[in-house]
Amino acid sequence: MVVSLQLKQINKRNIMKKTITKNDFKREFKESNRENQFSRYALEKLFDSLEDYEESTGEEIELDVIALCCEYTEFESLEELKRNYNVPEDFEEAREYLEERTQVICFEEDCILIQNY
Repeated sequence: MVVSLQLKQINKRNIMKKTITKNDFKREFKESNRENQFSRYALEKLFDSLEDYEESTGEEIELDVIALCCEYTEFESLEELKRNYNVPEDFEEAREYLEERTQVICFEEDCILIQNY
């Protein structure tokens, strides 16, 4: 994944880019005091999804930990998800329902990670 450092183009200065690994990605969450925002597994799935997006579109993503924390939510169970979203009771039907409405990063028994909508 290629991300822009905090430097922006100001007064015609160039933007500096840095390629990060999955471990760097996790470290950025820790350094931003957001290490508990997602499980380790969900964070890895989020990294993989962002990396896939970059590869498929050719568009580089600027890493903004706070924005990612606001944009995505992890639920520990279908019951927790149902308390926040009006989804079907059946696990597979809930997955299909969400896939029609938002980006689903992970939908497994112990990890549901979706883009908020």
